[in-house]
Amino acid sequence: ESTDKTNLGFIHAFVAAISVIIVSELGDKTFFIAAIMAMRYNRLTVLAGAMLALGLMTCLSVLFGYATTVIPRVYTYYVSTALFAIFGIRMLREGLKMSPDEGQEELEEVQAEIKKKDEELQRTKLLNGPGDVETGSTATIPQKKWLHFISPIFVQAFTLTFLAEWGDRSQLTTIVLAAREDPYGVAVGGTVGHCLCTGLAVIGGRMIAQKISVRTVTIIGGIVFLAFAFSALFISPDSGF
Repeated sequence: ESTDKTNLGFIHAFVAAISVIIVSELGDKTFFIAAIMAMRYNRLTVLAGAMLALGLMTCLSVLFGYATTVIPRVYTYYVSTALFAIFGIRMLREGLKMSPDEGQEELEEVQAEIKKKDEELQRTKLLNGPGDVETGSTATIPQKKWLHFISPIFVQAFTLTFLAEWGDRSQLTTIVLAAREDPYGVAVGGTVGHCLCTGLAVIGGRMIAQKISVRTVTIIGGIVFLAFAFSALFISPDSGF
């Protein structure tokens, strides 16, 4: 019985995490960063940098949320439920006020930010001369093996994604979920959700970024958040999931 309860808790946390991450990340700033960078640079390098940042952020958020378990579960359960309701109402209001072409401003903002980073990278190359950090000053095999992972593009994808994600709605949601759900389920579900969104952005690039309706995703996200808040009326805090 205890094993079944643990499994149910993990599955519930996994489904909750992957659901809220997908509706929070589609059309978000981190989504646009991956989409635009993937059009300019090696897709695997961009995906690796972005996923490392998102995976690290997910683990940190789960740790922050799990730290609150020292507080009696009944309090964290209902506080987190109230936060879900607030997030849901706020997303619904934002979504209903948005114009159908909302998201283009954020897309343009990300493009400008990446262009600025590109210029900084080009200046660095000029200062370093032919033996810059991207091409490598020598042609040794060890450098070639590690070049893919230590390239400036990898660092740029990691840095831009990590900074964009810090304090974002999806980070706060992960913390709240980890406070009330199985932390392992939240960590795995959150990471898989980020993988799906970032993978879609990297593969689809600008075409996907332009076709996604931020307004529709935001409204659906609000409904999902409210659904999780509403479910608390039927699930006891001591049920284990």
